[in-house]
Amino acid sequence: MTAAAHLLANAPAQLLPARELMAFTLASHITLVPLGVALPLITLLMHYRGLRRADPVALLLARRWSAVMAVQFAVGIVTGTVLSFEFGLLWPGMMGRWGDVFGLGFGVEAWAFFLEAILIAIYLYGWRRLKPWTHFWLGVPLPLAALMGAFGIIAANSWMNTPQGFTLDASGRPVNVSVQQAIFTPMFGPQYWHFAVAMFLTAGYVVAGVYAVGWLRGRRDRYHRLGFTVPFTVAAILTPVQFVLGDNIARQIFHKQPIKFAAAELVWDTDTHVPEYLFGRLQEDGSVKGGLKIPQLDSILAGLSPDTQVTGLSSVPADDRPTALQATIAHWAFDIMATVGSVLILLALWYAWCWWRRRDLPRSRWFFRCAALAGVASVVTVECGWITTEVGRQPWIVYENMRVSEAVTPTGAASLWTMFGIVVTVYVLVFGAFLAVLLKMRTRWRLADSGTGPAAEEDPEAGTPYGPRSAAAAPGTRRAPGSEL
Repeated sequence: MTAAAHLLANAPAQLLPARELMAFTLASHITLVPLGVALPLITLLMHYRGLRRADPVALLLARRWSAVMAVQFAVGIVTGTVLSFEFGLLWPGMMGRWGDVFGLGFGVEAWAFFLEAILIAIYLYGWRRLKPWTHFWLGVPLPLAALMGAFGIIAANSWMNTPQGFTLDASGRPVNVSVQQAIFTPMFGPQYWHFAVAMFLTAGYVVAGVYAVGWLRGRRDRYHRLGFTVPFTVAAILTPVQFVLGDNIARQIFHKQPIKFAAAELVWDTDTHVPEYLFGRLQEDGSVKGGLKIPQLDSILAGLSPDTQVTGLSSVPADDRPTALQATIAHWAFDIMATVGSVLILLALWYAWCWWRRRDLPRSRWFFRCAALAGVASVVTVECGWITTEVGRQPWIVYENMRVSEAVTPTGAASLWTMFGIVVTVYVLVFGAFLAVLLKMRTRWRLADSGTGPAAEEDPEAGTPYGPRSAAAAPGTRRAPGSEL
């Protein structure tokens, strides 16, 4: 019997459905997080450009992006709230024992969502109702509120990776809690900045990708040019920064979570001159099947020297480390993330070279094809980052303090599978409605821009978004652009 089958046989029956349900909801929610965290800043950058240069095209883009931001936030609130409930419903063992230690992070996130909802409402309401610069400055706290929400959730997750800020009494329960130490754990800084930059980078590529598709379809007007340039520039600047942060967090994991590092790099025996495997699959006997082997590179990446000793998975008992399958999943996720990041650096350099030489966008259609795919690829890397973080930590839900099997709910497996099916159905409907709304908005905006169809008459984002609200137009006359709001 393999180690994976042995562990699965000894695990509670409800563990698998609980894990699958948590994984599905987390993977679904994380696709919305980049726009939730970073779109406010990108929108405000475009807003500032529009006001500073009296540019109606920039203001039009900012207004439309603010509408997308509001729709995305509404869906993100739903999926984020489900995750919050799942922590208590699926993992009561963890929350019951450790909630007093690390629960403040969830409280910070809740307050950030509340504040962000108010600020988004004010920002949306302010178009054509507030003075231009007053409206802009009221929107400036929006990115800060989004970053505060990220602060809360990363504080909780980094504590699960490197728990501290407590002592254990004779019964094994945490006492003498230090909130400051529980928030600012050894992994908090590396995780937070890596995550925050990833959100801005991903949002930039996603938004730019929409206009790259339009560019490829022949829409070469200033609207598409500006809609592409601003978010893509943000992403291109942050791409090399993210590469450095990713290298730093990998080294931090090497020092603070050596078994997770061993899983992500498929290191079985503790040794020096450890090779790096690009992809490949870890076998139960510790061998690696497939992949590209690069001698000594893993030791060099970990400690800048081939003599660096890397801790192997076999240094701890089988019950205290990821299985071969889990290690392979974490390894593939890590390699996909690193590969996509490297390709995005090349894309950013291509963009920077053309801009430096000609102060213009690249002229190759292949550049815009790659730019259109960059948004999807960035979302994939975000997913892979969370897979590496969570799967690589197995079997611990609180690293080296509580196993996942000890935290799981006593609810029967059949009930959890039923709940899983319901959640999948609901999420398909929610995300389908979200996509339908976005497509409807896109269609309405295109008709308004072309000046044809009823949308040209009704579009609330048409024209300059500031100015006095006109009185209702007489029957049969065309209303002034923006007078509907």
